[in-house]
Amino acid sequence: MPDEPSDPALLGTRLRHLLDLLDGDVAAVYADLGLPGFRPRYTPVLIALDRLGPASIRTLAGATGVTHSAASQTVARMAADGLVTLTPGVDARQRVVTPTDRARHLLPLLHAEYAATATAARRFEAELAYPLSRLVDEALAALRRRPMRQRVADVAPQFAPGGQPPTPPGDRK
Repeated sequence: MPDEPSDPALLGTRLRHLLDLLDGDVAAVYADLGLPGFRPRYTPVLIALDRLGPASIRTLAGATGVTHSAASQTVARMAADGLVTLTPGVDARQRVVTPTDRARHLLPLLHAEYAATATAARRFEAELAYPLSRLVDEALAALRRRPMRQRVADVAPQFAPGGQPPTPPGDRK
């Protein structure tokens, strides 16, 4: 039956649900700590800035394991929330990210929460048949080798760039 939760066609939907559960609960921890609206994705950036000092968005992307675009979006949101400032770098295309005093004040709490979350994540993974973090690393590596777009085109060439997709039923004449 194709609509069972374990159906690979539902992989993206199921992964988004898993991320919603994980991020939602970590966000609830922040709210419990008196930081409502603080996003879980901010903490790795602030910890990287604490370790590296002011850094470019590209450096932060590498330090946190996300794309430049994702890091840029997170940093922009953090700037709007008063956690970082952005200044031009040596290269006009580069922006340097610096934590604000407010962010630096939060660092001891964020380091403690981050350590607690990492321990909780290890315990969570111990309940699974295999470590989720390892599976995610393997999945990312596999998609770097051969993106999903290409994998779809391999099984359905009509969906490849330049291919001829079938005409939707309502559009046939």
